[in-house]
Amino acid sequence: MAEALVYLNGRTVPASQAHLAIFDAGVVMGATVTEMTRTFRHVPFRLEDHLERLFRSLRYVRFRIGPTQEELAAVSRELVEHNAKLLPPGGELGLIQFVTAGEVAAYAGFERGEGLATGVGAGRPDLSPLPEREGTGRRQAEMTPTVCVHTFPLDWRRWERALREGAHLVTPSIRHVPPQCCDPKIKYRSRMHYYLADQEARLVDPAAAALLLDLEGNVTETSAANFLMVEGGTIVSPTTRNTLPGISRATVIDLAAQLGIPFVERDIQVYHVINADEAFLTSTPYCLMPVARINGLPIGDGKPGKIVRRLRDAWNELVGLDIERQILEGSNG
Repeated sequence: MAEALVYLNGRTVPASQAHLAIFDAGVVMGATVTEMTRTFRHVPFRLEDHLERLFRSLRYVRFRIGPTQEELAAVSRELVEHNAKLLPPGGELGLIQFVTAGEVAAYAGFERGEGLATGVGAGRPDLSPLPEREGTGRRQAEMTPTVCVHTFPLDWRRWERALREGAHLVTPSIRHVPPQCCDPKIKYRSRMHYYLADQEARLVDPAAAALLLDLEGNVTETSAANFLMVEGGTIVSPTTRNTLPGISRATVIDLAAQLGIPFVERDIQVYHVINADEAFLTSTPYCLMPVARINGLPIGDGKPGKIVRRLRDAWNELVGLDIERQILEGSNG
């Protein structure tokens, strides 16, 4: 039986043979940067934009990898071409690239006899690839980043209900990580705050997602999407000071310009969202998601508004298919 392929550290292997070491920094520390692209008709959408952001993130976190951006693009397309053949009719792929800091020497046992004592503090591994330690005559093993590219079938059932009814967002007590701690322009997997926020939101409504606020009470983003709202015919976005500049968000900016819809960035509080005309999310798998409620209160009339419909129609034209219909029909397949 044919099996999906995965690229891992320079080799293309069957998915069943692709394994990450338990002492990889992606597991031990969550030290991972990542990107996700989706396909339309089995062609990755804005792949170059995602990879450009990945390589900016790599530079920021000081991960030096062997493959170039062009080589990762070629690998990604090859995997999509092979793995798409395994999809059912109408299926599409999510395409992931991720890079971790590599295997942690202290946990991997590269320095026998020292064990965890080489870490910075009790039980904490030393992630710094140091030069030869003065007076020891030995070198600490330098970490080599783990590079992986893989795909997975998009599960339309995850978004079917929210597309039909509109998403419900809840603002939890968990606040977004301040930009002074980690720059939000990198897409990373150290996401415990997102996990906790979503868990708290689901105590209010099992179908809800968390919309995180920053320390000043400004709206930021969800764990998987940018948030935008419409006020007086203008699309209003939180600033990118503490949100990821999403590729889907960038597509909305492009489409809004084509349609003559004003777009502005500014600080937004929950007050503004409650009083908005409409609101929506942008994210790679579903592109646009109307938001019907926040904290149990309807936004506008609680239904997808005309701006969302215009953007959706333009996006459908851009990719050559009806995205909403693909998800709704696929969820019943």
